[in-house]
Amino acid sequence: MHQDKSKKHIFWLMGPTSSGKTTLARLFYQRLLSASDFTLHFDGDEVRDTFGNNYGFTNNDRLLVVKTLVYVSNKGYTAGANVVVSALTAFNDARLYIKKNLQKSIVIYLRCSLSECIQRDPKGLYAREKLGEISTLVGVNNRYNEPECPDIILDTEGSTPEESLQELISKLDKIQINI
Repeated sequence: MHQDKSKKHIFWLMGPTSSGKTTLARLFYQRLLSASDFTLHFDGDEVRDTFGNNYGFTNNDRLLVVKTLVYVSNKGYTAGANVVVSALTAFNDARLYIKKNLQKSIVIYLRCSLSECIQRDPKGLYAREKLGEISTLVGVNNRYNEPECPDIILDTEGSTPEESLQELISKLDKIQINI
């Protein structure tokens, strides 16, 4: 079956650790899947889990994760899929790479304060950092700077995941991307 790529996009969700990227991406993926016959979701942590020790936490390793996500996302888009990506994407080199190499993308920044991210901490990363078990946590050991020009900004701090999903859909409608 031929897919109409004119209505397809790559939706890249970025934000600090525990800002809600993966949770919102999964909800959004399910929403797209119910409205479309071909949707993919790729997550930065899944790339790390799949390739294991090949991807560490240096800036170069983080860029390699982004390059991998861009590659598979472009392949999915070319095949006619809507693609949802959830990835930290903390540094400018990765953001520039996305801007230069990602096809038909919508960049969505999830804004959430460090104190709220620490409070949430679903993977226990902030707790492990505090104990000295890890020293590469972006937001604590390196500053997470807001992206300069995302297409959409969602403040996830005071919202439930479902409220953030509704806000995302509303903001997409405003830029004439109907889900």
